[in-house]
Amino acid sequence: MIAAFIDLLNLFPNALISGVTMAMVCSLVGVFVVLKRIVFISITLSETAACGIAAAMLLNLPPLFGAVVLTAAVVAFLSLHFETSRIPRDTVLGVIFLSASALSVLLVSKSGFGLQEIKVMLYGDLILAGPVDRNIILLTGVPVFIFTLVFIRPIFYTFLDPEASRVMGVSCRFWELSFFFLLGLIVSATSKIGGVLLVFCYLVAPPATALLLVRSITAVLFLAPMVGIIATLGGLTLAYRADWPGNQTIILVACMLLTATWAMRKILCRLKVKHMG
Repeated sequence: MIAAFIDLLNLFPNALISGVTMAMVCSLVGVFVVLKRIVFISITLSETAACGIAAAMLLNLPPLFGAVVLTAAVVAFLSLHFETSRIPRDTVLGVIFLSASALSVLLVSKSGFGLQEIKVMLYGDLILAGPVDRNIILLTGVPVFIFTLVFIRPIFYTFLDPEASRVMGVSCRFWELSFFFLLGLIVSATSKIGGVLLVFCYLVAPPATALLLVRSITAVLFLAPMVGIIATLGGLTLAYRADWPGNQTIILVACMLLTATWAMRKILCRLKVKHMG
C-alpha cells in the first residue's frame, strides 16, 4: 500500500491535493449540516450545481460560472421564510432536487455530449483532476475553510442555540445566510471534478463518524476533516492499486469507516451495560 501511495503521489499529485482540500473543507462545513439536520439541503445544492454545470456546457460558458450562479440563486430562494407558508421547506427542497436532476439530463441531451457527461456530473473522476481543477478548489476551499474557523463561534451559536445568539446580539439571519452561501460556493467548486455523490459523501459521512467518536464540538470540528482526509488518501490508494474508480472507492471507504465506528460504539455500549450489571 505504501508503494502504491508513493506511485499515486508521483503520478496524480493534483488528484491528491484536490481530494484532500475537498475532504477538509466539506467535512468541516458538513459538521454544521449534520448537527442542524439539513442534510437534504446539501444534496439539493449538489444536484443544483450539476444542473448549472450542464447549463454552462450548453451555453459554452465556464462550468464553475454556471454552478455558482444557479446555486447562489437557489440559496437566496431558500433563505426566504417558509415558517408561515403552507408548503414546508423540505417540500420545496424536494421539488428543487427533482427539477435540477431532470433538467441536468435534458440539458446534457441537448448539448450534443451524451451519457458520459451525465455520469461525470453525477460521479465525477477525481483521479483526472488537473492544475485548473486544483487551483479552483484551492482558491475557493481555503478561504471557506479559514472563514469557517475564524467565525466558528457565531456560526455555532446561530445553528445550535439561536435564542442565546439573539440575546448576545448575534445576527442569526446574517450568519445563516452567509453559511449557506459558503456551502453553495464550495459545492459548486467541487461538484465538477468531485461529482454530486462524492461531495455529498464528504458533507455527511466524515462529520457523522466524528460525532460518533467524540462528544466535544471542538474535537468534532478537528476530527471530521481528519476522517475525510483518511478516507480520501485510503480510497485513492486502494483504487489505484486495485484499478477501481477513485470517487466510488473513496465513498465506500468513508461509509465503511462510519459503519465500523457505529458498530464499535454499539459493542462498547453493550459491554459497558454488561459490566455494570
